Amino acid sequence: MFLMLVHDVSQADRNILQGGSFIDYLMVGAKHMLTGYDHLLFLLGVVFFLKGFKDIITFITAFTVGHSLTLLLATHFQLAVNEFLIDAIIGLSVFYKGFENLDLFKKVLKVSPPNLLRMVFLFGLIHGLGLSSRLQTMSVESERSFLNIIGFNLGVEFGQVLVLIPMVWLVNFWRKRSNFQAFYFALNTYLLLAGLVLMAIQLVHYAEH
Repeated sequence: MFLMLVHDVSQADRNILQGGSFIDYLMVGAKHMLTGYDHLLFLLGVVFFLKGFKDIITFITAFTVGHSLTLLLATHFQLAVNEFLIDAIIGLSVFYKGFENLDLFKKVLKVSPPNLLRMVFLFGLIHGLGLSSRLQTMSVESERSFLNIIGFNLGVEFGQVLVLIPMVWLVNFWRKRSNFQAFYFALNTYLLLAGLVLMAIQLVHYAEH
């Protein structure tokens, strides 16, 4: 059921941003990341594959730089993108991480997967477009100063940090247990299925509109 609520834009958030301050934009940005299940599932897929703290910092930085670039620039320059198609691609990114984590590039396609760091950065750019489309939906142009856009972006980063802490803890907790491989397989299989469902939902919405 929760997959149907991904990126739902509430009237309450719109009301907060009407004449909202920097702090208002920051708080809504954090809330949007914490309730953006597609972004969170993709991040979980990225963290799941990594082992060392240095690797986590490297890949999360690539994702952060990617989505910050497109969020800031697309919103500032009012780049209009179809939110349903962008969200469908974000759903595809979730499927991609499950597919890669299960080593299905080699097992099914008989090829090596693309460079992971580049793909994380690329999907970061796409996720940023999704965030930008929602920010443009929630607020009117006259109230989106560049400072407020930065506030929304910082809120997204704050929400991302809040959710990464329990994610990393959970993965490291299970990594030390004897049933880690079963957990790894089950969760990444879920990423495959969730990504397909997310993509299908957005494509249906696109067709309806």
